[in-house]
Amino acid sequence: MLIRRVGPRIGALLGGGATVLSGLILTVAGCTTVSDGDPKANGREAPAYRTSVSVSLSQSAVSSSARESERQASLTTQAAHSSCEALSSTSSEAIDAVNAYVAAFNQSSGDIAGTEGPAIESLKTSADAVEASISDILPTELKDAFAAWVDGAHTTAKAITQHASPSEFNQTIGKLNDARSAALRLCDATY
Repeated sequence: MLIRRVGPRIGALLGGGATVLSGLILTVAGCTTVSDGDPKANGREAPAYRTSVSVSLSQSAVSSSARESERQASLTTQAAHSSCEALSSTSSEAIDAVNAYVAAFNQSSGDIAGTEGPAIESLKTSADAVEASISDILPTELKDAFAAWVDGAHTTAKAITQHASPSEFNQTIGKLNDARSAALRLCDATY
């Protein structure tokens, strides 16, 4: 069966009037086919259809969840690498400066005053850089390791500033070295 719709119905859909193009009125014709059949749902096929729809929706949700998990993992890895780079580069400079201070301290005529300031500054710079790189997306274990380095760097800078006794300073340095080793070991696991 062919049904032709013209004029006012089309015009109403287009904003209340017929469309005129170069003096012609445009009309749209639509075709509809009516087929024989029963308008009731097929009771035998309905459960299979419902199952098919459920499986499709479930697979879609799993796929979406997997993509989100992959995205989160990628963001976490990027954040970890950023923090690890901050620790690696700045702690290396701090350790070199502290070692220069220790060498000067251990020499009878060493330049303690000339090495003290750079050691303190490099420890503070490293602590600030690592602390700034820590984000909520990092796993707790990494955040704790980075925080231990930050605390250790500040404690070591304070020990140098206050001219701590050799035994106290050695304990502080031991904790700082342990914090750095633990953090870098965790960093290595992210690559």
